[in-house]
Amino acid sequence: MRKLVYYIAATLDGFIAGPDGADPTGPAGFWPIPEDYIRHIVAEYPETLPAPARAALNVTAEGTRFDTVLEGRRTYEIGLRAGLADAYPHLRHLVFSRTLTESPAPDVELVAGDPVATVRELKRHEGKDLWLIGGGELAAALYSEIDGLIVKLSPLTIGTGIPLFSSKGGFDPRAWELRDHSVLPSGAIFLTYERGAATP
Repeated sequence: MRKLVYYIAATLDGFIAGPDGADPTGPAGFWPIPEDYIRHIVAEYPETLPAPARAALNVTAEGTRFDTVLEGRRTYEIGLRAGLADAYPHLRHLVFSRTLTESPAPDVELVAGDPVATVRELKRHEGKDLWLIGGGELAAALYSEIDGLIVKLSPLTIGTGIPLFSSKGGFDPRAWELRDHSVLPSGAIFLTYERGAATP
């Protein structure tokens, strides 16, 4: 069965963006992107690069991990503000929103219903895994359905910001089993976990 994988960059203190939720890797961002970090993504996760980056890097690889990307409205709007109505035209693209009524791009699917029910239905169909890109509120809503974590841990602390999981999800301790890791010379670490048993 397909898995839902939360593939996300995080700081050492557990944040995925600054307090304003803006793109931390954009022109005015604070999050450095070293060359070895980009090379690793191109080699291991080429389908997770947005279309402009794929074009700039001459990446044509389909990728072997994901064929669907899921994101919340706030995360989606980061791309919209940058002029990208569909940053991932090479993937099936679902945006969860109760306020957007019309998709800005023909191939971007708006989902107003229950994220958990939607993911459970997607898991029943054949295909590659489902990539949860964020943000923290959608990750919290889908906490029970996340089967894997790939955390791109940056050697950076920011003090406060948008956490990996929004506190709206409630307290639910869960163990994760480390399956793989890659340590880059620049200091970034790619950590791959599978969901373990819920802690008592």
